[in-house]
Amino acid sequence: MDRRRHLEVESAVADFNRRTLSSIRRPLDRMIYLSSMRDCNTGAYYHDGLADRFSDEAACEALARCHFEAFLEVSSASLADLVSQMEGYAAATHSVPIDFIAVWKRLEPYRVAIPVDMDPLVTEFLFSNFKLALAIWENRLKNRSAGEPISSQLRKPDRRSPLHQDRQNSSNLRPTEGGELV
Repeated sequence: MDRRRHLEVESAVADFNRRTLSSIRRPLDRMIYLSSMRDCNTGAYYHDGLADRFSDEAACEALARCHFEAFLEVSSASLADLVSQMEGYAAATHSVPIDFIAVWKRLEPYRVAIPVDMDPLVTEFLFSNFKLALAIWENRLKNRSAGEPISSQLRKPDRRSPLHQDRQNSSNLRPTEGGELV
């Protein structure tokens, strides 16, 4: 990369950090936010405001670098910190914690939140940490207020939600003599 382009990318990174990322406190939130600016088909990043001030190439490269930096912060976080970040992210999205955990365990949305071309070992390590953090958080929720049922600690889920319907349908299943669920 020539010096002029390097300076433009550095300026775009500084601009984006100052104008946007400085208001996103948690590295996990930043990583997810930045992944939402990436075209899943091409891997190219785009942000209108940044593209207005810098070339498309510099803006794309700046967003990729910010995404990489957020990934490094998340992947180097302790399990306790990762649990805390996940709790904060779920609260910011107004998610019911137990439903958030169930969806993240089932769909693993964190898989699409990582930057392109990351080291597979580091990526799998982070995925493993996400799974552990979810298990820790779920266990904490289940153990909280031993005398109080978990359902009384959480907002009631929307009965129309697919997650609630799956739970309701699965609770009505009974095994037949052959072991099949009906």
